[in-house]
Amino acid sequence: MEAKALAKYIRISPRKIKPIADLVRGKSVDEAKAILKFTPRKGAGYLLKVLESAIANAENNHELNSDNLIVSEVFANQGPTMKRFKAGSMGRANPILHRTSHIGVVVKEK
Repeated sequence: MEAKALAKYIRISPRKIKPIADLVRGKSVDEAKAILKFTPRKGAGYLLKVLESAIANAENNHELNSDNLIVSEVFANQGPTMKRFKAGSMGRANPILHRTSHIGVVVKEK
């Protein structure tokens, strides 16, 4: 049995989240929470929140014990990009791309 959680339209690039996701993939949920809590990156907070949501889904919806859960999948996919423009030199406009992410976590029993 497995439980999922998904956070969509997070205002951080998936390129910044993927190295953090690699740290916790395949670990037990307690170990993954400890790693994310002490990782000094902005994306670790978002990933921790999604992981805690997946654990809560497993406990409440599927009646699984959180002590027996492992993180089976973690992904950070590209969301829509917000396109903005900033004034450039000689009257030009320079594009600014605000990238977003869809972060997902799947936990399952050992």
